[in-house]
Amino acid sequence: MAIDIIMPKMGESITEGTIVEWKKKIGDKIKKDETVLEISTDKVDSEVPSPASGVLLEIISNKNETVAVGSVLGYIGEEGESIQGKTPKKEEEIEQKKIKSIDSGKTSDTKGEVAGTATIETSKKAGRFYSPLVRSIAKKEGISRAELDQISGSGRGGRVNKTDILDYLKGNKVTPSSQAPINLGLNSRIEEMDPVRKRISDHMIHSQETSAHVYSTIDIDMTNLLEVKKDYSKIYSEKYSIKLSVTSLIIDACIKALGQFPLLNTSIDNDKIIHHKNINMGVAVALEDNNLIVPVIKSSEELNLIGISRSLEDLSVRARNKELGLDEVQGSTFTITNPGVFGGLFGIPILNQPNVGILSIGKIQKKPVVKETEYGDSIFIRSMMYATLGYDHRLIDGAYGTKFLSCLSDIIESYGDKIEK
Repeated sequence: MAIDIIMPKMGESITEGTIVEWKKKIGDKIKKDETVLEISTDKVDSEVPSPASGVLLEIISNKNETVAVGSVLGYIGEEGESIQGKTPKKEEEIEQKKIKSIDSGKTSDTKGEVAGTATIETSKKAGRFYSPLVRSIAKKEGISRAELDQISGSGRGGRVNKTDILDYLKGNKVTPSSQAPINLGLNSRIEEMDPVRKRISDHMIHSQETSAHVYSTIDIDMTNLLEVKKDYSKIYSEKYSIKLSVTSLIIDACIKALGQFPLLNTSIDNDKIIHHKNINMGVAVALEDNNLIVPVIKSSEELNLIGISRSLEDLSVRARNKELGLDEVQGSTFTITNPGVFGGLFGIPILNQPNVGILSIGKIQKKPVVKETEYGDSIFIRSMMYATLGYDHRLIDGAYGTKFLSCLSDIIESYGDKIEK
């Protein structure tokens, strides 16, 4: 009997996934636990193993389709086996079962009905599928099913996605049809965004719409820190088999500064401020496909420089190899990004929601610097770096953000007194 290939559940907050690629074609032989397709979720990419050995009989959901958790993606069975009578669980059926479960025992008021509690009959009548996230936003904002059905969708097949409903709430009502036409020249080429790029796009737009972004920048003397790196790199490599990097040293300094400015290690939930007990440091990592991922060093304040360096190296390598687990890319409370490693003088970063702070570190370069000495002002050649703090002005004011940067600068410029050998 043919066996279902199911869209797996990747975590409590993950309700759907996008098919990135089928690794097998219809008719291909597959061994149990062999990778049959790759999926992408809001947080991380993952491979789906085959539930049994056999032949791929049919593919139900194709590449780039977004499918609800629990849906049947395809069938595996014996060669030549018929799958007649098998009825795949499609997204609408799964969503309707969830709605029926939620509404069980309740009396529906059709006049005040909202999208999150719509009946099965209304859903069928509307003929549109809405993701759990879209329905949740609609329910929270009091958007009725009828009103939701009027929103133009920019997703696949006209589906309403998160950006569409947020634009609708803001009154923008931006749809592909309302955008200015793009003049395609003879040498122009059209390419679909891959699922990861789409998620990054949605995440960045959501952040801009959510937070009041403000920035402060400081020029930090990195000379002492670079001396520390030079003196200890060989020790860390030989004794601990880890790489001591400038980034790991800056992370260590940033953790110390956050300890003195804990408001930057919080999140905002409507009108409430969530004070996090631990510093979960997100570190932006650029991937070879020009996409971005932010692995998280959990409870980083409990780690010494050795632990920070080891965690950073491990997460960075596995991020580029697409080997990170879901829990390793979520839960950050503060983020560091490093455009300087690519030659950027400084960066103006977008907050990684729900963080209220993000630190961007620029390129380190030698400059002439005027310093006071006992003999008067003198010019010295020092290794300098711009550090830019992006923060949410709903909670963090300019004075607080700038004081944090000054504290970070003091820690870095006096670095080297007490580090682990």
